[in-house]
Amino acid sequence: MSAQAQSPADEPAPHWSPQTLSVTAGRPQDPGAPLNQPPVLASNFRDGGDTLYARFGTPSHDAFEEAIGALEGGLAVAFSSGMAAAAAILGTLPAGARVVTSDNIYHGVRGLLADLERLGSAVDVRVDALDLIAVEQALTDAALLWIETPSNPLIQVLDVERLCRLAEEHGVPVVVDSTFATPMRLNPLALGATYVVHSATKYIGGHSDLLMGVVVARDEERLAPISEQRTLRGAAPGALETFLALRGLRTLGLRLDRAETNAQVLAQRLLEHPHVTEVFYPGLPSDPGHLTASRQMRGFGAMLSFCVASEDEADRVLARCRLIVGATSLGGVESTAERRNRWHEGTRTGLIRLSVGIEDLDDIWADLSPALGQLSPQTQR
Repeated sequence: MSAQAQSPADEPAPHWSPQTLSVTAGRPQDPGAPLNQPPVLASNFRDGGDTLYARFGTPSHDAFEEAIGALEGGLAVAFSSGMAAAAAILGTLPAGARVVTSDNIYHGVRGLLADLERLGSAVDVRVDALDLIAVEQALTDAALLWIETPSNPLIQVLDVERLCRLAEEHGVPVVVDSTFATPMRLNPLALGATYVVHSATKYIGGHSDLLMGVVVARDEERLAPISEQRTLRGAAPGALETFLALRGLRTLGLRLDRAETNAQVLAQRLLEHPHVTEVFYPGLPSDPGHLTASRQMRGFGAMLSFCVASEDEADRVLARCRLIVGATSLGGVESTAERRNRWHEGTRTGLIRLSVGIEDLDDIWADLSPALGQLSPQTQR
């Protein structure tokens, strides 16, 4: 190479789309390097380099974090699970901190907050995040606002930009759990959030074969204490999990496009089905979150929920399905469903949460429609 020649790695990055970034970001760039970052199966490293010990991070971690950071427009740190990522953020708070949470967040995070409250480490203040007046009142003296959109399991869409603006006026940092949206559909940092949390176990990994989480922060100042929490608590992900998550990320756009197309049609068919009492999917024009989702998201995702008349009938529907797998996690290539009240009471009666996969649409409907059709006539609307 001549003295004037410039390596592509040294050139400014083009303004690529999320689809392209998911494929290209985090790849080795040195001449002769492998095309993809291999798993670094090592816990200890020789002196003299940047990598010291796997708990502090490895090249495998760096590649995954670079890719997620590029997609979200921030700096990322990977964790051994989504719950470890959530615990790291909450672990930076002072004793007795008031954490304002939207009332429809993931029940695991709710349980973590309850445990911290028992220890005197935090106070969980729940609020209907659709009520901006209630949110503003709750933010007085708060240390953190934690929201989730679309939410689990009602697929509720929150106005991230307006909520972040309110929080900024009170000097309160904002965490957005964007697991259901993925970086392909929503970028909360661009709307004012301080942190974005993903359970990479779900859509980012995409194949139901790993456990991981990730936090993306606006800047290094915000990221540093989160990274320190990972190191102190030993919550770094394993090399194989990180490799699989990065490989899964490469096809996230394709997988999500296919699953979302399926979800849109299924939601409409469920809405019209006589044995279905409610459908929750922001891609439906009748959904309360449709306009907000249309404004702030690049699509509506592949998660939906629907209700039948009773818990017993929800169980009967799931028992009749053969293609749709009964499972509690989500975001894989396969369609999975569960009766959500199985885990905690309090959501809608007979609610089934459906993670729509990439199978043939007609096959999914041929599995679900007869299962719904066997319900007793008195459940019809």
